[in-house]
Amino acid sequence: METNIPTTPTPDDAALWHDGRLYLAEQRLLPDRVEFLVYDTAPAVAEAIQSMVVRGAPAIGVAAAYGVVLAARSAYGAAGRDWQAAIVPDLERLAAARPTAVNLAWAVRRMRALIDRLDGSDPVQTLLDEALSIHAEDRAANRRMGDLGAELIEGPTDVITHCNAGAIATGGYGTALGVIRSAYAAGKIRRVYADETRPWMQGARLTAWELMDSGIPVTLQADGAAASLMAGGGIGWVIVGSDRIAANGDVANKIGTYGLAVLAKYHGVKVMVAAPTSTVDMELASGAEIPIEERDPEELLSCGGRRLAPVGCAARNPVFDVTPAALVDAIVTERGVVLAPTTEKMRALMG
Repeated sequence: METNIPTTPTPDDAALWHDGRLYLAEQRLLPDRVEFLVYDTAPAVAEAIQSMVVRGAPAIGVAAAYGVVLAARSAYGAAGRDWQAAIVPDLERLAAARPTAVNLAWAVRRMRALIDRLDGSDPVQTLLDEALSIHAEDRAANRRMGDLGAELIEGPTDVITHCNAGAIATGGYGTALGVIRSAYAAGKIRRVYADETRPWMQGARLTAWELMDSGIPVTLQADGAAASLMAGGGIGWVIVGSDRIAANGDVANKIGTYGLAVLAKYHGVKVMVAAPTSTVDMELASGAEIPIEERDPEELLSCGGRRLAPVGCAARNPVFDVTPAALVDAIVTERGVVLAPTTEKMRALMG
């Protein structure tokens, strides 16, 4: 069933399908402006993923699945019964839009497996049903993770989160923020400290916006303020999402997560990673094999259109880092919880 489009996107509206078109909440403008952009072609969806209109590993997987539907419509219109060959360039472009988040490639592979089973007739409705299923499954998985993660928190306590792993980064409800929502509703979390998350400021722009929208107490802090906050006591957990988890439990997440986990270990604070099993990449033995996206250094050298660094200053802008499994206390998925992850435990989870 197609979704009715609200006048103004809410945190649960990262991606919506309506009347044969894909609507994406323009996350680069939040929270100053809340609006949708509309997409009719797969290349445009790939560009939206690459340029951060939509971000968050599960959300870009959902967007890519809908992008495949648009690609199929175009391929069938242009090539008729030969649409399966004509669609390949769009599939490849979608899968390559961002390299680190494995959900993107996972969603395209799932759609492509269905494509390989179809004949030369019009595929659009069949592929749309699959994309809608991917979206609905992610939303349900997040609810399940929220409940499982909340069970681990004894509380009441304060927690820290880094970047944004909320409803706007997923099919709805959120991974890390899904755990926080469920734990807060159960009276286990008093306050959330959100790292601002340079250079895209997802914590300041998105996490704070989502939590305030949900009525959950949130305090914004600079990324470098976490150590002194932990030293003062009262922080029970660091709760984050992930863009890819290797077979041994190493976790790739937004740059700064590794340092936060090191600080947590020193201060006796537990680290929880909430992510669907579509984020787990059992083909990579360890985090050393995870490709780390590097973006334009200008994202770091400027902020809000104003240059911060001297002209000619060099900069490095890795988008993610890898947190070793030894620093992770729990990986929470919709299939279950892995405590103190190892390769053997991850294999048992993935079955």
